[in-house]
Amino acid sequence: MLERKQLKDRSQVTFVLPADVPPGPVSVVGDFNDWQPGTHALKPRGDGTRAVSVALPGKSVHSFRYLAAGDYWFDEDHADDHDGTNSRLHT
Repeated sequence: MLERKQLKDRSQVTFVLPADVPPGPVSVVGDFNDWQPGTHALKPRGDGTRAVSVALPGKSVHSFRYLAAGDYWFDEDHADDHDGTNSRLHT
């Protein structure tokens, strides 16, 4: 799930997953972090989910995927669209 908050000239996007699905560590990897795993690792929240927030430039489009333990890549079902390989979001 994606949570969004509009800031002055940026959008804060929070990437949210259940606490245990998939199991193990998960990070969001995309063009906004040069596709570097672990840069934006999801952390547990008190509501039974895990999340990480990223501030992105307004009026831009970004590609991303999630990377879980065991080299398991997966997409965000609630992304704005998909390009065949990646999830995409529009700020």
